[in-house]
Amino acid sequence: MTAHRAATRVLVLNSGSSSLKYQLLDMREAGRRLAVGLVERIGEQTSRLKHTCVDAGDTRELNGPIADHDAALKAVAEELTRDGIGLDSPELAAIGHRVVHGGMFFTEPTVVDDAVLTEIERLIPVAPLHNPANLTGLRTAMALRPDLPQVAVFDTAFHTTMPESAARYAIDVKIADRHRVRRYGFHGTSHAYVSRAAARLLGKAPEEVNVIVLHLGNGASASAVRGGRCVDTSMGLTPLEGLVMGTRSGDLDPAVIFHLQRVGGMSMDEIDTLLNKRSGLFGLCGDNDMREIQRRIDEGDEEARLAFDIYIHRLKKYIGAYYAVLGRVDAVVFTAGVGENAAAVRAAAVSGLEGLGLTVDPERNAVRDDRARPISPDGARVMVAVVPTDEEMEIANQTYALVGKDD
Repeated sequence: MTAHRAATRVLVLNSGSSSLKYQLLDMREAGRRLAVGLVERIGEQTSRLKHTCVDAGDTRELNGPIADHDAALKAVAEELTRDGIGLDSPELAAIGHRVVHGGMFFTEPTVVDDAVLTEIERLIPVAPLHNPANLTGLRTAMALRPDLPQVAVFDTAFHTTMPESAARYAIDVKIADRHRVRRYGFHGTSHAYVSRAAARLLGKAPEEVNVIVLHLGNGASASAVRGGRCVDTSMGLTPLEGLVMGTRSGDLDPAVIFHLQRVGGMSMDEIDTLLNKRSGLFGLCGDNDMREIQRRIDEGDEEARLAFDIYIHRLKKYIGAYYAVLGRVDAVVFTAGVGENAAAVRAAAVSGLEGLGLTVDPERNAVRDDRARPISPDGARVMVAVVPTDEEMEIANQTYALVGKDD
């Protein structure tokens, strides 16, 4: 007689407008990855599925048209079945989905039903690029496994603990409430994961520490986390506000929009495209890859140097502002693609802030490592650290905590 095995696996799905990222993890074994993959260019003739079975060390690629997310998820299911870990496995406990915008309604991971789908759909006006794709992934997975819990984990949820003084914009309250205008924040799963990991590096519980998290990728955001709860974050109603990013402007005088429309003769769609896709580092110097910008700086390119300096100036302003918000800071943590890999960015961001207890050890900062680690000197008043983010693990942990079954 075959022994019963508990359902301890979680499939994590991250559905983009034309892509589908996925990971299958076994939560019985501290989130051990069983499979990882990516489907890209969905809806095109040049679609590609790259799938890796971790245990076997086997990576396969499929090239050819994948019509839609339904076809993409079915193709993923076939690859998992080939490895003996398919969607029909009784060991699969749930499917966890990244959903970008949950508004103020969703403050924690939520098992999805028709009412939840309706509310996510209602939030499309404030997340027009993300929520439709997230909904497609949810509906497709629900159709494939209607018997299985589908859990939505929201990027905005971690930031719903912000006080009203941080979340409100200073505009007419009735108009703001009618149109749901407030600071929501994004990258929440990353900020949650990284702030807890920073507490572990300090040897303390999350409730005991204050942390500034700097999530620096092509999209970038900062957060102030007091005792494990977010009290402020740089992104706002949309992911456009805050730090200088790869192609987004970040903070901007709102009157710039009126000026470009009235004086520049630009349409609102053109301004939207300018601020989201043709600004930031790209708008300043024509490159949004920090590695390329650093190469150009090393060759004496003044345009790249100015873009870098503007990027760092904004970053320092947020570090200082969040230091003031928190009052006491135990750690400043860098994460995501730029934060984890660009030593020059980390060094420049804290340069001159020694009076706040912030400094990096040049040798530690120069080390490339995929582990969480301090880069400040021993005995520093504030730990400066690098913590590789793991949003998929965070989604899996939150999903399993909600629906997991004891072995």
